[in-house]
Amino acid sequence: MRKSKPKKRIILPDPRFNDTLVTKFVNNLMLRGKKNMSFNIFYDAMDIVSEKTGEDGLEVWKKALANVTPSVEVRSRRIGGATFQIPSEIRPSRKLSIGMKNLIGFSRKRHEKSMAQKLAGEIMAAYKEEGAAYKKKEDTHRMADANKAFSHFRF
Repeated sequence: MRKSKPKKRIILPDPRFNDTLVTKFVNNLMLRGKKNMSFNIFYDAMDIVSEKTGEDGLEVWKKALANVTPSVEVRSRRIGGATFQIPSEIRPSRKLSIGMKNLIGFSRKRHEKSMAQKLAGEIMAAYKEEGAAYKKKEDTHRMADANKAFSHFRF
């Protein structure tokens, strides 16, 4: 949109935990408009997490999400015929979105029976600061740190 910013959509809280963050996560998890199935997958994953860790599943998930959320990223920028990877801060909404998408994407690639088990496994791995989603965040931070010298190009 050239002139006006799009209106922020109101996201309703989920029925079980009464949390809008859960609804955002479920919306990212959803495939082909099957929201109810996504909620069932998420709730089953929370049950598995709370059963295996002995803690509140929602708190474990929030900590895991915070662990896989990057704070900086590198952007490609062409300057004088050369392409530089320029590190830049990420705005908070995009941070959250990247963290959620990484958690969901890497849980889909896991080798377990159901999606709920895959998601629960990735959440528990991220909670312990290990797993593919956490590694992706670390790689992003490492890349930004390596290209710190080019940070004066950003504006």
